Amino acid sequence: MKSKSQQNEWSSGVWAHLTTVRRQSPLVQCITNFVSMDLVANTLLSAGASPAMVYSVVEIPDFTPHIHALCVNVGTLTPDWLPSMKAAAEFASKLGKPWVLDPAAVSCSGFRLKACLELVELKPTVIKGNGSEIIALSSASRGHTKGADSSHESPDAIEAAKSLALSSGAVVAVSGAVDIVTDGKQVIGVHNGTKMMQKITATGCSLAGLVAAFLAIDSSRALEATVSAMSVFGIAGELGEAMANGPGSLRMHLIDSLYGLDETTVLKRVNITRLG
Repeated sequence: MKSKSQQNEWSSGVWAHLTTVRRQSPLVQCITNFVSMDLVANTLLSAGASPAMVYSVVEIPDFTPHIHALCVNVGTLTPDWLPSMKAAAEFASKLGKPWVLDPAAVSCSGFRLKACLELVELKPTVIKGNGSEIIALSSASRGHTKGADSSHESPDAIEAAKSLALSSGAVVAVSGAVDIVTDGKQVIGVHNGTKMMQKITATGCSLAGLVAAFLAIDSSRALEATVSAMSVFGIAGELGEAMANGPGSLRMHLIDSLYGLDETTVLKRVNITRLG
């Protein structure tokens, strides 16, 4: 159960994070998949951040040192892209810049699983995935390589997320009907969002980018920044669905709602609980 004072504290923190992103407009490098680039970029722009879809390995040494955060998504992974992802992650970790790993479909191939395990070794600030992805990655990190069932929901992944957080040093975020965020000790539930968002490709990728933007302005409190980003994205989805006729129009209204979020709406709609 959440007390009124706890909820007010979360709500004010969410709004503070969003206003800081809008004021500072952090530069977020996104090495993401072909399917998601458009929505990720527009999500970041509508939230007030500055996206940069720079993924060529020859540009990493010149560009990545100037970013405020990095987001790596392996959705359309190829052997040509992996060196760019690893190089950018190495720069980010070396320079103390926060970065997010989204291990999309991590268990679909041995190549992808090995790549994600190598990226985890480069110390992401946050690992964000759905329940199946987090269970698979957590299991593989402990030496078990069997793929996870795709039907896992976020509550099923709580113990796996806690284990992965403790072994990797990252905050782990599990998207689902209830989003779960843990540092291995604390477990926070974010109850914002709408089921129709799952019918739009790249919403999960876009959420990972938004988490990176929030980390850019509060990297010392990675758990709180991640919770705020997930709540903001969920609220925008709720508002968008109220105006939408289906997934196509929800995509448009999601971006518009994120752009137009105001303090009254955020404070009223934040729905965050402490689960452990």
